[in-house]
Amino acid sequence: MTRLLVLLSLLLPALARAGEQPLQLVTLQYPPYQYQDGGEVGGVAVGIVREAFRRVGRPIHVSIYPWGRSLAMVEAGQADAIFTLYRTPEREARLDYSRQVLVPQAVSLFVLKDAAIRFDGRLEQLAGYRFGVVRSVNYGAVFDEAVRRGGIRIAETAASGEQNMDKLLARRFDILVSNRLGAWVIIRRQHAEGRVRELQPPIEQIPSYIAFARKPELAGLRDRFDAALASMRLDGSYARLLAGVPP
Repeated sequence: MTRLLVLLSLLLPALARAGEQPLQLVTLQYPPYQYQDGGEVGGVAVGIVREAFRRVGRPIHVSIYPWGRSLAMVEAGQADAIFTLYRTPEREARLDYSRQVLVPQAVSLFVLKDAAIRFDGRLEQLAGYRFGVVRSVNYGAVFDEAVRRGGIRIAETAASGEQNMDKLLARRFDILVSNRLGAWVIIRRQHAEGRVRELQPPIEQIPSYIAFARKPELAGLRDRFDAALASMRLDGSYARLLAGVPP
């Protein structure tokens, strides 16, 4: 009987975890960090998130939606967490951000190769050009402040990075702003390397995070996720997963 009780004490927590409903995580189509290929969701950030939650002991389900919808879902509590998210005061007022950085990112500007546009890092020198962005995507404090001051004119808003690149190629605007690696993945997929160039330097280096909905049943989950991510950094698994990001 004693052996049976010991066995049950070991098995019951595992059985409870197996019966848990998966946490519902949302994000956007943003290769190489996260993307949907057929019925599978993959990417570097997805791999990091899956491993961290495996260590936490919680099953997850990742869904990809337009970014504005993903934000609305997690803010309304219809989803449990969202990634890869930049910090803004407005979002921090509504969501619980991880303290650990999920993935570092760089924001860059892209133009057509035949465009006579020069850039030395000062956004004010680009005041006369038309910019294209993706709806509800934050591009960091530097770009946001330039828009707020009226120095940058947003001429087109797209539903996705792919659509934004299509508009640049169609000359609907002059300058595309994007996560650097995400833009290069789209450029290569569209075989547009001969038509598009990246302006140097990048606008800003920005950390991105996972953020959790403020729901009572998620209490403590952010801290457990942070601990798991910290352990991944210590044992080298984080660096191995991040190595999947192309240069």
